[in-house]
Amino acid sequence: MSSSVSSSQEVSSGDHSSGHETHVVAAIQASPIYLDLEKSVARALDLIAEAAKRKAELVVFPESWLPGYPAWLDYCRDVAIWNNPLIKRLYSRLLENSVVIPGWVTEMLGSAARSHHLTLVIGVHERAGDGWGQGSLYNSILTFGPDGRLLNRHRKLIPTFSEKLIWGPGDGLGLRAVETPVGRVGGLICWEHWMPLARQVLHTSGEVIHAALWPSVRDMHQVASRHYAFEGRCFVVAAGAIMRMSDLPSDLEMAATLTHASESDLLLDGGSAIIGPDGAYIAGPVFDKEVIVLARIDLGKVREESLTLDVAGHYSRPDIFDFALKRSPGTIPESEPLPAD
Repeated sequence: MSSSVSSSQEVSSGDHSSGHETHVVAAIQASPIYLDLEKSVARALDLIAEAAKRKAELVVFPESWLPGYPAWLDYCRDVAIWNNPLIKRLYSRLLENSVVIPGWVTEMLGSAARSHHLTLVIGVHERAGDGWGQGSLYNSILTFGPDGRLLNRHRKLIPTFSEKLIWGPGDGLGLRAVETPVGRVGGLICWEHWMPLARQVLHTSGEVIHAALWPSVRDMHQVASRHYAFEGRCFVVAAGAIMRMSDLPSDLEMAATLTHASESDLLLDGGSAIIGPDGAYIAGPVFDKEVIVLARIDLGKVREESLTLDVAGHYSRPDIFDFALKRSPGTIPESEPLPAD
């Protein structure tokens, strides 16, 4: 598979007449090499380089892109049957191809962010544990700064429905926005966008750009992404992946509704978009093809839109509401200390 993807929007030098700070952001809508971490990382590096060539300063990949969203949970038979030998072998393969932090994957991704001088946000299967073949899996977001440091790791708080067969529940340690040259960047994964308290934590952490990581950005996911931008008065980079029938594990029996489908049929169809702090689309959404969705954003729009709504400011009403985040024990990258509670 070629690493080259089309661009949904060519970005020029931009109109700087407003005097505001502008940046180019990108959502990567592409397929990894499913269940092959080494090849998927190589493709990620090519895609990062391509986005950088198109002037991107922030690059966002979809949910669990390394080494691919486990869509077989929805489309294959018997995934929840106890002691299924095929599912056990598949889980073993997923463990083997998941990301350990720190490790060679974080070194390569950090090096790519540094060499292209950009901020990188990417979804991964994270394996926590030192033993061979051991360790819980988490659905995680990794954020790298343009100096190559791992600025943050956020683990999905609640795996949704059948995802509980794969991932453990995350913690609050990485639930925050971090400072980058393009502004404070935070992120949530899929149905976390319907968790009001998780959203409020990021709003109050000064988020300017939000990375919304999805398997694909379908109709209600578009609604959630646009709502998040409007509520948080921030830019949202919503990233969805591409997955074809042929990407499903070949040794699993697919659901009856899909047995006669063509291998070219898409199970994950993208839908990536870039949304402004007024909830309006700036670029996209784009469906059904591999593409880098690009846009130049004007950070001055964040302040303009906060005139009428600011859920971290005059709409938060601390005289009425108490709000606190309990950060559970664990580890976090040492590059940036946890903010004081």
